Amino acid sequence: MRHLIVVRHAKAEPYAEADHARALTASGVRAAGDVGQWLVAQGLRPDYALVSSATRTRQTWAAIENQLGASIHVEFADDLYHAGPDDVIDAVRWVPVDAQTVIYVGHNPTAGELAHLLDDGTGDQALLAQIALGYPTAAATVFDVAGDWRDLRMGGATLRSGNQG
Repeated sequence: MRHLIVVRHAKAEPYAEADHARALTASGVRAAGDVGQWLVAQGLRPDYALVSSATRTRQTWAAIENQLGASIHVEFADDLYHAGPDDVIDAVRWVPVDAQTVIYVGHNPTAGELAHLLDDGTGDQALLAQIALGYPTAAATVFDVAGDWRDLRMGGATLRSGNQG
């Protein structure tokens, strides 16, 4: 069984010279570290990361990775900055077949929509209802994925667990 982890970046400053350059607040850095600790407690250590190139997603990833204590292949992608859910699924389909656990660190509304649309209806329905109400900063959702990454589609994963910020 493969796992896909969907993460929205942690709390960022409201303004910067450009939106792409917005940095995490001090509380955002702590919350991102908490996501990493939560993943470790869940027994999940990603071996491949897809991260938006924005400052706040890079910083979120750095704080998460710091807690994981493992070497993880990371791809920082400009394309993920403005990506929609279908674009993220397309990016995941290109992940090497030997990757067992993939983490996506991105932005809303994409992260929340993706976390909602991936579910096949057999997972944690209470958590799915919570996700439908909003996907806060530093939210993380774990999906079980049967089959190869190249076959991933909307409604093709089982909602396993989540940490809603």
